[in-house]
Amino acid sequence: MKNSFKSYRDLEVWRKAMRLAKEIYRATLGFPTEEKFGLANQIRRAAVSVPSNLAEGHARGSSAEFSRFILISMGSVAELETQILLSADLGYLADEVTSQLLDELDHIGKMLRGLSKAIALREQHQR
Repeated sequence: MKNSFKSYRDLEVWRKAMRLAKEIYRATLGFPTEEKFGLANQIRRAAVSVPSNLAEGHARGSSAEFSRFILISMGSVAELETQILLSADLGYLADEVTSQLLDELDHIGKMLRGLSKAIALREQHQR
């Protein structure tokens, strides 16, 4: 796989996903103690999954594998959105925090879709 980037760390979407994961960790610090191993843990795992799957997919070395892991990251974005909305509904996240996290997550989702499309187009042109 020939990439215009040498490392997954060169991807802006990976950097944004890493920042979001850190924000999620900070936001979930205020969750109730009984949620430490419940929703707080689930939301953190989903947040970490987004950049982790980009890194793993890139490391696989093929466009097909990278594309598959981008799709997994997109699934984690949907999972994380659901968990943020649930957290807000339960009163664990303030409205402004919820809005900020959802906006960032939406942007990351759009970037992932764009990356997926770019890889597919590049593969079509190489055939």
